[in-house]
Amino acid sequence: MNARTCGALPRPVRLRPSDLLRLGLLGPRTRRLRSALSALGIALGIAAVVAVTGISASNQAHLLDRLDRLGSNLITVAPGKDASQRPVPLPPEAPAMLGNIAPVQKVTATGATKASVYRNDLVPDGQTNSLTVLSAQLDLLDALRATVRDGRWLDTASQNLPVVVLGDAAARRLGVTAPGERVWLTGKGLIGDWYQVSGILEPDELAPEIDSSALVGGPQANAHLGADGTPATVYVRVHPDRVADVQAVAAPTANPAHPTMVAVSRPSELLKARAETQDTLTGLVLALAGVALLVGGVGIANTMVVGVMERRGEVGLRRALGARQGQIAAQFLIEAVLLGALGGIAGAAIGAAAVYGCAAAHGWPATVPAVWAAAGPATAVAVGALAGLYPALRAARMAPTEALRAT
Repeated sequence: MNARTCGALPRPVRLRPSDLLRLGLLGPRTRRLRSALSALGIALGIAAVVAVTGISASNQAHLLDRLDRLGSNLITVAPGKDASQRPVPLPPEAPAMLGNIAPVQKVTATGATKASVYRNDLVPDGQTNSLTVLSAQLDLLDALRATVRDGRWLDTASQNLPVVVLGDAAARRLGVTAPGERVWLTGKGLIGDWYQVSGILEPDELAPEIDSSALVGGPQANAHLGADGTPATVYVRVHPDRVADVQAVAAPTANPAHPTMVAVSRPSELLKARAETQDTLTGLVLALAGVALLVGGVGIANTMVVGVMERRGEVGLRRALGARQGQIAAQFLIEAVLLGALGGIAGAAIGAAAVYGCAAAHGWPATVPAVWAAAGPATAVAVGALAGLYPALRAARMAPTEALRAT
C-alpha cells in the first residue's frame, strides 16, 4: 500500500506571522478589562521611568545651570607677583590668547586706571571708600552673567564718553540711588571730570571687585583715566567639563614669558558639587527605573499565568486539532509582547506629559531623555517577553487530554 492508494500524510500546518498576530490578539480582545489592567501595570512602570528620568534631568539641568551661573566654570586670570612682591602685569594680548583655547566659551577683561571715584569734587583725595575705577569691555556682563538693576550698560557710543556704570556696593557707598546722577572721577596727574551714571548693577557674588567698582569704557579710560591697556583681571568662561584642563594651561597661555607670575583661580567647590549632583541623580534614576520595570513585569507574568489556567480548554482543543507546542507557546508569548508594547507606548506618553507638566509648574527647562523615550517601549516589549515566557511554556507543555478534562 503506497501513498497514492491511501493518501499522503497531512503536512504540519505552518502559521503565517499574520495568523500568529491574530491569535495573539485573541486573549486581549476577549478579556479586555484584564488586558487593559495588565497593560496599565507596565504603562505605569514605563511612565514612572520616563517621568523620573525626565523630571530628574529637568531638575538637574536647572540646578547645573544655576551652578554654572554661580561660577563653577568661571576662571579668573590676574597678574601675579615677583620675588620682591611687585605685580607683574599681564601682556595686552592675554585675553586674545586665552580665547584661543578650545574649551573656552567666552573671555573678557577689566583694566586698572589711575582714577578714583568720589560723590562730588569736595571730597578730599584719598577718601575712596575702598572703591576702584576699572575700564571694562562691552561683553563683561555676558561673561559674568551679571545684570543691570537700573539704567543700562555701556555701548559702542557711551564707552567713548564720560559715562560710568556702578556696581551695587559702589552705588551704595557713593549714595547714588538712580541713573542720571553724576560722580566725580579724578586721580594723581589727571584732570578731574564729572561722569554721568548710566546704570547700576545687581550684586555680583562672583566678582566682588566688580561690585565695588566704577566701570568706564575702555577707550575713555585709555584716553582720560590713565589706563594703559593691560588687563587687571581676565574672566574666562569655560566648558563645564573642561575647567581643570583650561586651568592647567591658563598661566603659560596668558603670559608665556613669566608663567609662574600669573594668578589663576582654582576651580571652585561648585564644580565638585556639580559633578556629585550628576552622579547622585543618575544613580537614583537607575534604581527607580529598575524597580518600576520589575513591578510591571510581575504584573504581566501574573496576568498571563492566570490566563493560561483559565484557557486550558482552549489550549487542549487546539492541541487536539493538531496545533504544535511551538504554536501554542508563540500565541501566549505574542500576547505578553503585545501587552508590553501597548503599555510601553502609553507609559512613554504619560511620562512625557508628566515631565512637561512638572517642568512648566516649576519653571524648569523640560528635558525628556531621548534614550528612555525611545527605549521605554522597547524595554517594555522585552520585559513583556520575559514575563510571558514561563506562562507560554507552561501552556505549550499541557497534554491535550488533561487540558480537555480540566474544562
